[in-house]
Amino acid sequence: MTAFSQSIGSLLGDFYRCPQLATDFSLAADPSPNVGYFRIKDGPTCYGRLSKAQPVATPNALLPEVRTQVGRGEKSVSLTFDPAEVVANLRWEKYRDDGQSSPNDGSLVRRLYYLLRPFMSVDVRKHLQRLSLRGWDQIPFPLWPVDRSVDRLYERVLLLAMMADGTSRVPFVWFWPDGHTSCGCITHDVETAAGRDFCGHLMDLNDSYGIKTSFQVVPEERYEVPPAFLDSIRKRGFEVNIHDLNHDGHLFRTHEQFLERVRRINRYGKEFEARGFRSAVLYRRLEWMKELDFAYDMSVPNVAHLDPQRGGCCTVMPYFLGDVLEIPVTATQDYSLFNILCEYSTRLWEEQITAITQAHGMASFIIHPDYVIEDRARKTYESLLKHLADLKTNRKMWIARPGEINDWWRARAKMELVQEDNIWRVKGEGSERARVAYACIEDDKISYRIDQTANSCV
Repeated sequence: MTAFSQSIGSLLGDFYRCPQLATDFSLAADPSPNVGYFRIKDGPTCYGRLSKAQPVATPNALLPEVRTQVGRGEKSVSLTFDPAEVVANLRWEKYRDDGQSSPNDGSLVRRLYYLLRPFMSVDVRKHLQRLSLRGWDQIPFPLWPVDRSVDRLYERVLLLAMMADGTSRVPFVWFWPDGHTSCGCITHDVETAAGRDFCGHLMDLNDSYGIKTSFQVVPEERYEVPPAFLDSIRKRGFEVNIHDLNHDGHLFRTHEQFLERVRRINRYGKEFEARGFRSAVLYRRLEWMKELDFAYDMSVPNVAHLDPQRGGCCTVMPYFLGDVLEIPVTATQDYSLFNILCEYSTRLWEEQITAITQAHGMASFIIHPDYVIEDRARKTYESLLKHLADLKTNRKMWIARPGEINDWWRARAKMELVQEDNIWRVKGEGSERARVAYACIEDDKISYRIDQTANSCV
C-alpha cells in the first residue's frame, strides 16, 4: 500500500475509529504548486492543491469542480487532491488572508481601539463593530451559519472507500458517549467585575434547567479573582478555565510578547486548576498554541463572519492541534446576536443547532455573564436553556462541560474496534461508555446508525 493510501487510511481511522479498509487510494498526478479553492461536485468547498487543474485564489471566483465518483468493487480510488492536506488547511485556517483579517497587524487604529475600549460603552462599541463588519453576509466561505466542509469531506472519502471496497456499511466507534446522538456545550467568558458578580445568579439559572457549564476568567487587570470565587464555581459542579491574560486584544501581537504572556497564562492555569483556555475576542494564531500548557483550547469559531478575526475551522467536531484538543465555537456568540444582528430571539441559534444535531455534531455556545444581566438578553438565554434541556430529554443530546468533552474525545482517540465471534466490540479505557455505530450508504450518501443497546453489534 502506498504512503498516500496509508495517509487516507489514517485520516479515516483517526476520525471514525474504524477498521482499515482494503481500498487503495492514489493521487492522479503531481499536484500544482499553487494552493487555492476548489469544489467537490455535490460536496464541500476545499482549499488545497489540485492535480490536472489549478485552484483559484479566492472563493468569490468560479471554483473548479472535482468529480470523485468510483465504481463499486474496483478496490482503488484515484484522487486529484489530498484530503489530508485539505482537512489540515481548513482546521488550521490556512486559507485566511492575514493581511485582511488578522488582529495581529499592530495597526494604529486597532491599538487605539483597544486603548480606549475600557472607556467605551457597549452602544459605542457595537456601532464601531457594525461598521467594521459590514458586508459580512456577502462572504461566500466558510458557509454561514454553519460550515461542515471538513466533516462532509470525511463522509465523501469514506463513501469512496466503501464503494471501491464493495461494502455497504462500515463499523466505527460512535462520536459521543452512551449513545448520545449529538453534543451541546455552554461556556461563559467573564469580562468585567459586573459579570463576575453575576456568575452566582447564572449558575442558579443553569441549574434550574439541569445544565452545567464552564466559566472562563480573566486573571489579570480586569477584576479580582479571589480563591473563594473560583471555589464557589467548582463546588457547584461547574468548571473554571482561563480567558486570555488581561483581555487587551494584544496576546498575539508579536511572538515574543505571546511567549512572555503565555508563561503567565500557564502559571494561572495551574494556580486556578484550569485545564482549558480561550483567547480574548477569539483572536488566534494556531501555530503558536503548542506553547499553551492546557489540555484544550476553545478559541476557534466554526464560522467567523461576525468576529473581528475572520475565518473558521469548518467543522462541528472537536479536533487535535498537536497535543491540544480544539473545542470549536460552533454557534453565534451572544454579543454578536444581541449587538451586531440586533436579535433577541433563539431563531438563529435554533437554526444552527438543527444543522449541527442533524449531522450529530457539537453545538457550543459563548454566553457572557456581562451581557445577560439585562432582562431581555437573559430571557433570550433562558429560552436557549429550555431548548437545550428539551433536546437533552427528548433527542438524547449530551449536554457536557468542555472538560468532559476533552476527556471523552481523548479516550475515544485511543479506542479500537475488534471483531470477536463475528461481533464488533470497542476496546480501550472508557469503552463501557462507547457504542458501535455503522456508516451506511444510502442514495450515494453516508448515513449513520447507532447500536443503542451496548458497545457491540452483530
